[in-house]
Amino acid sequence: MTFGRILLLVLVLLAALAFAVRQQWIEAPPSWNPWAPLDVREPPNLLTPFKLRRLQDDRALCEQALTSAPLRYVAVPDTTPEPGCPVANSVRVRGSAVRFTGPFLATCPLAAAYALFELHGLQPAAQRVFGQPVVRVEHFGSFACRNIARSNRRSQHASANALDLAGFGLRDGTRITVARDWAGEGDKARFLREVRDAACEVFNVTLGPQYNAAHHDHFHVDMGGFGMCR
Repeated sequence: MTFGRILLLVLVLLAALAFAVRQQWIEAPPSWNPWAPLDVREPPNLLTPFKLRRLQDDRALCEQALTSAPLRYVAVPDTTPEPGCPVANSVRVRGSAVRFTGPFLATCPLAAAYALFELHGLQPAAQRVFGQPVVRVEHFGSFACRNIARSNRRSQHASANALDLAGFGLRDGTRITVARDWAGEGDKARFLREVRDAACEVFNVTLGPQYNAAHHDHFHVDMGGFGMCR
């Protein structure tokens, strides 16, 4: 049997298994059931990207997922804050287990992905490197009605589907910023690299100082595109 036929057979079997789970002919744990709502408290797995995509156009499913997230937020009606930049299925995130430099507007998938990142990526990294939690997250905002630099395509910021993370504060008052500490050595630089890697696990796109000079002082994370980690 050729490789192509083997691959086709595997795909058919996986599709049949997914259909059987959806029809409840086979019982699967919620974390491994593609049709079960996303539970932010569960560690991300291979099905997490699919579950995040399902939130994009389903506000009810989104709100169900966010009930499992450590976020303080309010739902926002679909609106067009600036001409040509509509924002749909979004929330205004006011806080979580950390304090933010300010509330930010976010699509539901972005808010859910951020919650996964904070719970399963950011805080574990802080505990590994510093032995204490992050209590403050500095950001440069989410919504900005603009195109990608030197492009005619809208930025993910134009639909509040992106967030720029700039720095982190620890419980003992230590402050870590991408601008100052990324290029250094020691624990702060190590922590920032672990944070970048953790972001790549849950967001569709993560761009930092290694991508280009425009990102020298922040991590851009968004839920558009088909995957990029730089």
